[in-house]
Amino acid sequence: MKIQVPENIKSIVPYPPGKPIEELEREYGVKDSIKLASNENAWGSSPKAIQAIRESLAKLNRYPDGSNYYLVQAIADKTGFSPDEVIVGNGSDDIIEFLVKAYVQNGDEVITSHPSFLMYQKVVQVRGGVNKIIPLKGMHHDLEAILASITDRTRLIFLDNPNNPTATAINPGDLYTFLSTVPESVIVVLDEAYVDFMDSEVQVDVYSLVHNSKGRCGVVALRTFSKAYGLAGIRVGYGLMSAEVAGFLHRVRQPFNVNQLAQVAAIAALNDTEFYEATLRKTREGKVWLQNEVEKLGCTSYSSQTNFFLVDVKGDATALYEAMLHQGVIIRSMKAYGYTNVIRITVGTTEENSRLIRTLGSCLGELGYVS
Repeated sequence: MKIQVPENIKSIVPYPPGKPIEELEREYGVKDSIKLASNENAWGSSPKAIQAIRESLAKLNRYPDGSNYYLVQAIADKTGFSPDEVIVGNGSDDIIEFLVKAYVQNGDEVITSHPSFLMYQKVVQVRGGVNKIIPLKGMHHDLEAILASITDRTRLIFLDNPNNPTATAINPGDLYTFLSTVPESVIVVLDEAYVDFMDSEVQVDVYSLVHNSKGRCGVVALRTFSKAYGLAGIRVGYGLMSAEVAGFLHRVRQPFNVNQLAQVAAIAALNDTEFYEATLRKTREGKVWLQNEVEKLGCTSYSSQTNFFLVDVKGDATALYEAMLHQGVIIRSMKAYGYTNVIRITVGTTEENSRLIRTLGSCLGELGYVS
C-alpha cells in the first residue's frame, strides 16, 4: 500500500491492553487468579443498575436516546448543575476527545503532567497538537512549572486530581491560586475520576470554580461511573462545565455516543446510595489494612486519595509483578512510569486483600527484596 499516513499518527504507540484473566491463567498455569491492577470496583456493580439493564434488554432494537436526556437530568439533580452544563460520554475518555476536537488545532499546545493518564497526550497527538509535558514534583503536579510553560498557543491544561498513577491530590488552596493565574484563553480540565474516594478536606468546589470564572480561566470537571459506581464494563462518564463550553462539545459529539444500557445503568447507580456508600467504606477500610500490612513486610506505602496506592518494594517492580502473576495475583508495575521499585495495588475484597499480602510476602522473600 502507498497510502500516506501523517507522522503524528505513525509515531503513536498503541495502548497496550492487558490480556484477559482467562488467557493469563492458561499461559501461567494458574487458577482462581485475582486482579488488583486496574482500579476497578472489587464489590461489583450496583444491584439497581444490573436490574435496570435487565429491564432494558428487550429494547436493544432501538437506538439509544441521542441526547442522554434522562441521564443528564439525573446528573444535574445530583450535582446542582443545570442540564445544559452537563455532557455525557462513552467513558470520560470520550469527553477528553471532545475537548481536544473542539479547542485544539494543528500546532496548538496542551499541557499535561508525567506520569498521568495516558489518553490526554494520545488524543492531542492525533489532533496534531503539541504536547507540553511537565514532570511531577514529588509525585504531585508541579503547578509552578505548568504556569511557567503557558504560552499564547496553550489551549488546554489537564490535571488528573487525584493523579493516576501516584494517587496524590492537589492542595485546594494551591489549586485556587493556580487557577487565578491561568489566562482566560485557557481551559483547565480537572479529571476527577477518583473524586469519590478523596478525603472531604481535599475535595475542591467544582460548582464554584465553573460558575465564578470571570477574569480567569474556564474550568471543566470530568467524572466517571467506572470506579465507585462499579460500571467500568459499560463505559459511561460525564463532564461539568459552563453552558458555553458544553455547547461547543455537543458540536463534535456523536449523537449516540452513550449506549442504552449504559444510560439506564448510570441513572440507577446514581440512586443506589447503599451500594455507593458501602463501596467507599469498604475501600477505606481495606486500604488502611493493606497499607499497614505492606509496611509490616518491610515495604514503603505511599499515601493515597484513591482506591489504589503505590508501594516501594525495595527491588525491581517488574520482576515482582511476574513472580506474583505466577501465583495468580495481578498487580501493576510502575517501572514504565519511571518508578523502578514501585508497584500499584488496587484495594480488593477482604479475601483478595489477604491473598495479596500472603503472596506479596512470599514473593518478596523469594526475590530477596526485604529481610
